[in-house]
Order: sequence, then C-alpha cells, then structure tokens
Amino acid sequence: MKDVQSERDERRVPLKKVGVKNIEWPLKVLDKARGHQYTVAKISLSVDLRHDVRGTHMSRFVEVLNDLEMLSPAALLEILSEIKEKLQAEKSYLLMCFPYFIWKKSPISGLSSPMKIQAFIEAESDIKSTITMGVKVPVHTLCPCSKEISESGAHNQRAVVEIYVRSKKMIWFEDLSEIAEKSASCPIYTLLKRPDEKFVTEMAYRNAKFVEDVTRDAALELERDERIEWYKVQVTSFESIHNHDAFACVEKGWIQDDN
Repeated sequence: MKDVQSERDERRVPLKKVGVKNIEWPLKVLDKARGHQYTVAKISLSVDLRHDVRGTHMSRFVEVLNDLEMLSPAALLEILSEIKEKLQAEKSYLLMCFPYFIWKKSPISGLSSPMKIQAFIEAESDIKSTITMGVKVPVHTLCPCSKEISESGAHNQRAVVEIYVRSKKMIWFEDLSEIAEKSASCPIYTLLKRPDEKFVTEMAYRNAKFVEDVTRDAALELERDERIEWYKVQVTSFESIHNHDAFACVEKGWIQDDN
C-alpha cells in the first residue's frame, strides 16, 4: 500500500513534537512500602518531524509500548530509543501521568488507608537522554494573615503541591510526597476519626502558612537532598473565602549571594 506519510513535503516547515497523546496503558510501578502497585497511565509519545517529511506513522508509537509492563528508567529509555529508530527521528519524547496510592496512618487513631496522589514522568532522548519525575500532592494550608486579624479561627483550605525533579539516584514518589506534606500547614488524610480531625485542625492552626511559605519550605528541603540535580515546585491554594486561587512557583537556581 502507498506510504502517504513518508511522502516528501515541499513547505520546508519542521514540526516539534508530532505524535499521539492520552493513550491509556496498564502499568506496574515500584512501591516503596509494598514492593509494587498496579495503575493505569495516560501516555503521550512524540518525535520532532523533519521539514521534508509529510507525516509520521502513528501506529508505530503504540507498537513500541506493547512491551511496557513495569515502569523503570531503563524501560523508558528503551522506548525512546526504539521510537527514534522506527520513525527515523533525531529526538523523541514521552510524557505519562497516573494515579499513585500511598498508604497513610491517621495521626491519632492510627487507622491506615490509601491516599491518591498524581505521579508524572517526562522523558526525552536527543544526543543525551533526560528523565523528569514529579508528583501532585494534596495538602492543607491555613492563612497566617487571617489568623492574625481574626478574634477566633482563620480561613483554611486544601492546596496542591507539585514537585518535579531530575536526580542522580533513585527517588521514590513517597519521598517527594513527604516533602510536600512536610512543607504544608498539615497533611491531608483519607480516613479521619474525630480525634484525628481535632489533631489536623489544631496542627494547621499552629502551623499557619501562606502559599509562598509552602513553596519556599519545599524548595529548601529539595535543595538539601544531594540526589537531586534540578527541581521545580509549584503550590496552588484553592482559596476558601476568595473567588480565585493563589499560587507560587520556584525552580532550582534561585540561590543568590546578597554580598
């Protein structure tokens, strides 16, 4: 059959990231506490397309995924390499996100239940390859300004901490989730009995933080981790008394010498 995609294109317009997105794929993922867990990932695969090639072969992206069962750096790099080979491309990309569950004990009752975070992997292969991993973790924040000006109480809300890193050694999703929770006013739990609710409410009140505070505290934790070569943090607060959200962001390289 005629290979239309491989026809020569005379418009001389190179394309960045041509491919397929939102492929849902069953996946086995390493779990720090339980060995592994199963999830379903949404995956996007793409390549850069030369100016003289009309189109890419979309089915070949899916073919490359057929051997992916267990998530690992080696498996991701193999996929990127095979994509470049099959599509005769110089650069390939992979993006995946999936729900990941961390079992947590309630702070007072000690009852265990799974909490869902969102996990991310972004990888690309050019002359050299890079892999970026990340998490999106729900947390609890309480406003220091509201606490200061109010006779009783303070407005508080759920927030989300996003952390993305590139590392020299193994980083667990649990490690990043722990940093996100440690940086907030209080962690979020799936299962809370009344003594747990009391603890969470009072802990957040004693540990009031702006979205800027959470962002800076997370950055300092990541800066101290010698495994991490690069990071980015973004915190979004879903404001409870405003009709908008608040956010703050920082990326490695912020350190300045005031002298």
